[in-house]
Amino acid sequence: MTNPSVLESRKRRHVVPGPKSGEPPWDTALSGGTLAVGMWARLWTGVGPSGVGRRAWGEARLRAAAGEPRRRDASSSAEAASASKKTPLFDFHRAHGGKMVDFAGWRMPVQYKDSHVSAHMHTREHCAIFDVSHMLQTKVHGKDRVRFMESLVVADISELKDNQGTLSLFTNEKGGIMDDLIVTKTNQGYLYVVSNAGCADKDSAHMKARLAEFKASGSDVDLEFLDDALIALQGPSVSQVLQEGLKEDLGKLTFMTSALATVFGVPGCRVTRCGYTGEDGVEISVPQSRVVELTEKLLAHSEVKLAGLGARDSLRLEAGLCLYGNDIDESTTPVEAALVWTIGEVTSGCPSPCLKKNVAMGYVDAAFSKNGTAIQVEVRKKAVAATVSKMPFVPANYYSG
Repeated sequence: MTNPSVLESRKRRHVVPGPKSGEPPWDTALSGGTLAVGMWARLWTGVGPSGVGRRAWGEARLRAAAGEPRRRDASSSAEAASASKKTPLFDFHRAHGGKMVDFAGWRMPVQYKDSHVSAHMHTREHCAIFDVSHMLQTKVHGKDRVRFMESLVVADISELKDNQGTLSLFTNEKGGIMDDLIVTKTNQGYLYVVSNAGCADKDSAHMKARLAEFKASGSDVDLEFLDDALIALQGPSVSQVLQEGLKEDLGKLTFMTSALATVFGVPGCRVTRCGYTGEDGVEISVPQSRVVELTEKLLAHSEVKLAGLGARDSLRLEAGLCLYGNDIDESTTPVEAALVWTIGEVTSGCPSPCLKKNVAMGYVDAAFSKNGTAIQVEVRKKAVAATVSKMPFVPANYYSG
């Protein structure tokens, strides 16, 4: 999902700014160890095991959450591939050299002909297109839609302005984090919700169960699960590229705001200024039948290249953004973000293409949370030197007007 800093401090787990004076740290970042192996193993095999929930006690030792990649024979791999869902851009990806992998029940491109590092740097310096059509898009209709959504998430939806969005969290009956999501209060009489692909079945079931409760009490609310495609255009030259295809002034669309628009001749698109890279960018919800056309028009610009899951993951990690299932999960709560941490755990890590060093997110005991503290990270039973540092590792470039 997108920038955690839009959450109120009392509700967030991983944040960009530091804690207020006298408060314990919410989040700790590490840089310097060789932590890439576990992260890439998860990426290639789909959504892997979370390390957040396991209480790996210790003073300053962190344990890498993932082990060796799972090995599957050719027949089981083929069966998994055939069972995976495909986005409307699947054939487009293959035609452009996309290397397809299983991810969250979908066949998605991990990279294209260029390396993932090349795509990463192009996104930081120019802009890139990411297919995020696997994510769950939902409209919430009815006069009680705000009250319905506020019963599910830790956000004050009623206080949002028209066409403004916020990052929030679905929580379970114990307060554990079921998923992170973006809720936008549109001026078209509905809420627009985007949540993670890996949690789509769980999220939809959760919303349907609450819907039944609301309807039974006579409330006016309905759900509409969309089959539209979703692409993200991310990078510092996004305005230069996208403005050519818009009649509206893109300069008026600031971070975490949204608008309906015709984009390069494709009507019925919802453009939201947000993303998962730390760069300026938009996510465009577009009718399935027109998404290839729109993607090709964007790709025709000299500033634009395609990017896959590999670049998306290293970009979000440099930006200090959480990955559900790794950095947050149902065993942790938003409230725990304000507690003293006695956990030592690496939750995400990879080499940073921008910084030319290894970076990771994790949790340490509050006694070791000061910026610059030297610690050791346990990687495959070997101690590796690391340094506690602030996040984001690479400063964010969100557009605020």
